[in-house]
Order: sequence, then C-alpha cells, then structure tokens
Amino acid sequence: MHPPKRYPTRRVCLGPVSIGEGLPIAVQSMTATRTQDVEATTRQLRILEDAGADVIRIAVDNQQDVSALARIAPHVRVALSVDLQENYRLIREVAPFVHKVRYNPGHLHHHQPDQPVRDKVAFIAGQAAHHGCALRVGVNCGSVDPRLRSSFPADDSLGPMLASAWEHCSLLDDLGFTQYCVSLKDSDPYLVVEANRRFAAQRPEVPLHLGVTEAGMPPDGIIKTRIAFEQLIPQGIGDTIRVSLTLPFADKAEEIHAGRKILADIAAGNFLAETQYRQQGLEIISCPSCSRVENEAFVELAHKVRSATRYARAHRITIAVMGCRVNGPGETDEADIGLWCGPSFVNLKRGRETIGRFSYDAVLQRLTEEVDRLIAARG
Repeated sequence: MHPPKRYPTRRVCLGPVSIGEGLPIAVQSMTATRTQDVEATTRQLRILEDAGADVIRIAVDNQQDVSALARIAPHVRVALSVDLQENYRLIREVAPFVHKVRYNPGHLHHHQPDQPVRDKVAFIAGQAAHHGCALRVGVNCGSVDPRLRSSFPADDSLGPMLASAWEHCSLLDDLGFTQYCVSLKDSDPYLVVEANRRFAAQRPEVPLHLGVTEAGMPPDGIIKTRIAFEQLIPQGIGDTIRVSLTLPFADKAEEIHAGRKILADIAAGNFLAETQYRQQGLEIISCPSCSRVENEAFVELAHKVRSATRYARAHRITIAVMGCRVNGPGETDEADIGLWCGPSFVNLKRGRETIGRFSYDAVLQRLTEEVDRLIAARG
C-alpha cells in the first residue's frame, strides 16, 4: 500500500530536514543523559543518529547546559532541537546552536509572571527568526496554563489544551512568524487522537508533532502510541512523531526503531494496536527517560513499580511515575497514586495530595500500602 495522503500543512525547515508539505514523516527522540555530561550526551546522540533519528531533542535548563550545548552541537549530524523550561530567555543563548526550539505554553507563566504572555512569545519568536530556528508549541495535558484551565469545566481536559495551542498559534501568526509546528500530548491515546483531530480541523496548515506523553514502558508504551498513530496518520494528520518510552539510558534507540516500525506497518496497512491493547484495570503511566531526569534510578523504579503492583492488575487504578521536578508535580495530579522523583528521594502522592518523601528503596512498600488501601476502599 502507499502511505496515506497527508494534510496540506506548510513546510517548516529544521536545518538538514524539513517537515510538512507532504514530506516523509520525521522520527524524533530525546537524549536521556545529563546535558552537562558532554561525552555521554555526544555518545547518545551518535547512537540515536545511527538508529535513524531525523530530529533529536536536548533539554536546556541553565547556563551550564548552554555551555555544554555549545560544545555538543558542532558534532550533531541531524536536526537538533532544544527543550526550554521555565526560563524562556535562554532561547537567546541556545538558538545559535540548534535548528528548532520547543517551548511549553504552560510553563511561560512560571517565569516573570507579571509580564504578558504575548511579550514572552514575541521574545521567543524574535530570537528564533533572527537565528533561523523553527519553533514547536508543545502543549501537555499536565502543564496547561492555569488561566486557561480555570475557564473550562474540571472534567474537560481537552478544552484548555486546544485553547492554549490555538492562542499561541494566533500570537505567532500576529508576529509574522510561521516556522512553527504544534504538539498536543496526553497519556491517554484516545485523548491524543481527539485533540489532534480537532486541532487539524481548525488549523489544517500547521504541521503536527504526534506523541503520547508518559506512554510508559515497553511493550504497553509502544501499543498505546500505536493506538494514536494508527488512527491519526491514516487520516493525514501528523508530520513528525516520537514514541516516548521509559527505557534505560543505553536503550534509547528503541524509540526510533519503534517509530519506524509503526510507520512501516501503517504504510503497509498492518494495524495492530486495537487487537493488542485492552486496558481493563491497573495502568502505569511513566514519562520517557530524558535529560531532565534527576536520578537514573527513576527508570529502574518504574520497572519495580510495575512488578510490585502486578497483583493489582485487575483493579482500575492509575499509577504515575515521573522522573523530574518539571513535569512531576503537575502530571501526577490526575493519577490515583503518583510518584515524582528527585535526586535522592521520591515524592509520593494520593491524587493531588502529597503523602510524603521517601527514599528510592523505601517508597515501594509505602506504594503497595496505598494500592491496598485503594482496593479496600473500592470494595
């Protein structure tokens, strides 16, 4: 079979690769090493390049990361993207070294909260235009601007995400900046499908990056991602993809291999996800290992959580395991039980309530106590 016909999105240039305009769907991953560890990060970049990555993203959070990026970038052979956190002004220093910058609209309110969002976006777009960079407006379910979230019903998670994406597209358009793409991500693949369908219906010319955030560990994380991709890509939606998996740092290339396999299967008409995935009970959501992770033990912990709670698989319980302070607090809020990991401790939550901080070794026993409490409370 031939690849599905794509939405007529505009072309966006990312250095050595372009997306949109019917071009092949680009496959992306993200480094899992600390950006400041130049040797390890360069080594992982080479592994991802050799696996066939079209775009690789690196997180930059401070001046030390910027200095490391300046040393790393000259050796990268594919499109290099950088992930900005709350300090959006770092774009001035990273833009000379990369082809694309991703910012999260939900994070802009943290830094200089008294400054209008439009002024912050204007600064980002101005720096990107000056250095010839593209932008990705990356909207995540767990970190939507509180101003927008409060204007929608509590049970409407898609409304604030879409409003945020459309608002930032309008801001960039008004500034005359069109070299951008958008992503709308959730840990529920069916919400990812609905969000991207609704966005594409209103803004069909804007390229979309597809992914299921916190998809988890293989094989479930790959299957959940397939659900979204197998519904969106045949409808012509999607210009870049990432399969976000919780993996040991040495195995990050599996994200690229999984993405290529899914694209090949869709092109051949082999649709597998719905026959493989039937989420009936326990669900473990875990973020992909990335350079924001503050302790590599997070990856091992996620696998231990899956093993330790296997006895509860028939019960409808959601456990979220997050690896950093950036996404951890907000993106565990909607889970029944949340764990977000610091350098030497794990924050354990019951919904939005923090139970306490525990060592990596001690948290599993406390976790199973919470699982048992939930099972008993639900009969």
